[in-house]
Amino acid sequence: MSQRLLCGEPVSRVEVYISCTKLKKKDILSKSDPCCLMYIQSGDQWKEVGRTEALKNNPNPQFQKPIEVDYFFEESQKIRFDVYDIDSKTMKVTDDDHLGFVEMTLAEIVASSPVTKTLTLKGKILESQITLRVEEVNKQQEILAMTFKAQRLDKKDLIGKTDSFLTFSRRQHDNWQVVLKTEVAKNDQNPTWRPLRVKASQLCGGDYDNVIKVDAYDHDSLGKHDLIGTFETNLREMIRDGSGKQWPLINPKKVQKKKDYKDSGIVILSMFELSKTSTFLDYVTAGLQIGVTIAIDFTGSNGRVTSPESLHHVGGKEPNAYMRAIEAVGNVIQEYDTDKVFPVYGFGAKIPPKMDVSHIFPINFKTNTPHCSGVRGVLDAYKTSLSHLELFGPTNFAPIINQVAKFAAAAQVERSARNYFILLILTDGVITDIQDTIHEVVAASHLPMSIIIVGIGGSDFEPLHVLDGDIEDKIAGTKSRRDIVQFVAFRDCETPASLAKHVLAEVPRQVCEYYSMYGIQPGQGVRR
Repeated sequence: MSQRLLCGEPVSRVEVYISCTKLKKKDILSKSDPCCLMYIQSGDQWKEVGRTEALKNNPNPQFQKPIEVDYFFEESQKIRFDVYDIDSKTMKVTDDDHLGFVEMTLAEIVASSPVTKTLTLKGKILESQITLRVEEVNKQQEILAMTFKAQRLDKKDLIGKTDSFLTFSRRQHDNWQVVLKTEVAKNDQNPTWRPLRVKASQLCGGDYDNVIKVDAYDHDSLGKHDLIGTFETNLREMIRDGSGKQWPLINPKKVQKKKDYKDSGIVILSMFELSKTSTFLDYVTAGLQIGVTIAIDFTGSNGRVTSPESLHHVGGKEPNAYMRAIEAVGNVIQEYDTDKVFPVYGFGAKIPPKMDVSHIFPINFKTNTPHCSGVRGVLDAYKTSLSHLELFGPTNFAPIINQVAKFAAAAQVERSARNYFILLILTDGVITDIQDTIHEVVAASHLPMSIIIVGIGGSDFEPLHVLDGDIEDKIAGTKSRRDIVQFVAFRDCETPASLAKHVLAEVPRQVCEYYSMYGIQPGQGVRR
């Protein structure tokens, strides 16, 4: 099961430092007294995040007061900076005192700090410039490495042993929010789950005394998991008692029914380590580039392209789901790639000139240069390709995963923190090469790459959830080194923006987990 980040939890909190040059003066007898205000877009409104101090008579201010803001990797956070000539006594701003503004995304500053932009005023580009630099508020994160095992777990089924897993929850207002899960340990009353690695803040919300509720369940394939038992603890207790700490699992229903009830088994903390590690921002600001390869499903189950019912239909009032998914994810991730170029492949179609079936082909049909420039270039190539190919099948993922794994393997040889790879697969249905795909995913789990799968349309995507978590390649007899797959059905997301949030939220953890696994430090091997 996926150990995804708590929904809505920022990757980090950053400070934005601001300086300007060549500001115009508004007063005849004196220079400007500048102050900079920062806004973030919320819906259709701009909300003020903070403002710097006002500096007296200074056309080239270097503001000392930074502005703090939460940074979310998975969101396109649109921000705006407005510079005013301000009355330092009242700190009021008016349109008459406006010296210029600039708009961008927070990711643009994070990925390329410092960033220098030219200010604009009433549609006119000025000579004035603004320079923006970010620093992480907490440069290091406390990381927990934990291994849990259990003994004497109650059987919930008459036939077979327990397929157990643990969930860890922390209180959010009046509700319990699951923030971490183990994998399912099958057919074992005395399981040992795979080691967990998680930010301490994710588990306790920054307070070591916050209650952590741990529930043990017997897994049910239909989602109706049976509660084995539960206990409560906190991070301070785990740090104090360390390895060997035990908790009895208590089932409330059995407490009421059985007078001699003791417990439903015990959970043991068999390994516990607390350490500090480099953060995602450490890697990004030190020069890490994140490249995205896009793979598009052109199998016949998408429906004839000329039919308005087809998932690949182009020409309606709204872009189709494939286009919306490409735009939503691409617009967020492209800020972390300097050249903003995407290799884009298709699979499951008959392609020219011989119209043979291909399980991996560049959608621009240029074998040696499968790249598209920017999100707009991807969308243009996608729409053009539809008139040259014939949707067919089957739905095979293994070839494209293998292709991107080759890119990642070449980068891994350098032992650097220079390049990380994301494969975005857009598909309408169940894969037909599941065992080969599992083999490729497990093989790629030790490489600098992540796989994002977006389900398009209304198919049964349940088999794809098998890939989202710790999996085993039964052919090779090996298990994945780490969880590198995230699957989301587009239909479960209210908006394209929420799709991007769901599929990209785990990437910062996966990046840090990979580099930590090999002891690679931020900036290592990066060429400036």
